[in-house]
Amino acid sequence: MDDVLQIRQIRLQAMNNMEEITLSPKPSYTLEGQSVSWTDYLGQLQKIIDWCDTKLSQSQPYEIHSYGST
Repeated sequence: MDDVLQIRQIRLQAMNNMEEITLSPKPSYTLEGQSVSWTDYLGQLQKIIDWCDTKLSQSQPYEIHSYGST
């Protein structure tokens, strides 16, 4: 699998997790000394999506147009 396909898959998974969280939000809690913050998790997913978007935009082919002066 090439890098672009992997990044697209990671982005899709993060988007699916984000959708699931926002459809049925849960409160943050602490269980046996371990904290779970859904707000922090949502922020981490957004960072993953942003990273993927940056990588995907960098992988797009592009053209450079330059004009010389006469």
